[in-house]
Amino acid sequence: MTTRTARQSDLEILLTFEQGIINAERPFDPTLKEGEIHYYDIGRMIDEPDVEVVVAEIDGEVIGSAYARIVDSKVYLRHPQHAHLGFMYVKPEHRGKGVNNKIIEALRQWVISRGVIEMRLEVYNDNLPAIKAYQKAGFTPNLLEMRIGVNKS
Repeated sequence: MTTRTARQSDLEILLTFEQGIINAERPFDPTLKEGEIHYYDIGRMIDEPDVEVVVAEIDGEVIGSAYARIVDSKVYLRHPQHAHLGFMYVKPEHRGKGVNNKIIEALRQWVISRGVIEMRLEVYNDNLPAIKAYQKAGFTPNLLEMRIGVNKS
């Protein structure tokens, strides 16, 4: 298994990965619109200088993906910037083989090369398989966002 920076020629498979992520997350988020939606502009992200989109391959087949985006941190934090990770997907038949960790390590190296000292990500509180995978990669819980729907009368 190898990792590399994504190319525009990967866009078709990456768009299917995005829909896989959305379908997996729908049960955790009742606020998502029905039908096909998009979280990302993947084609644009591939070309952005402050974003690194990484794919994992086996024998030329793209089997996983993720990105790191350099963003400004809150002014009260010790670090001026951090990397936000997202778009983490591994084809179901390759899960449990360390693909996610290999992708995160490639992103970590890119983040270090940019002089950034922290990576963050968001995960649904009830998405236990994803939480376990991120903890296995060294992430720890930091903040729980809460929500409530408010009915109009």
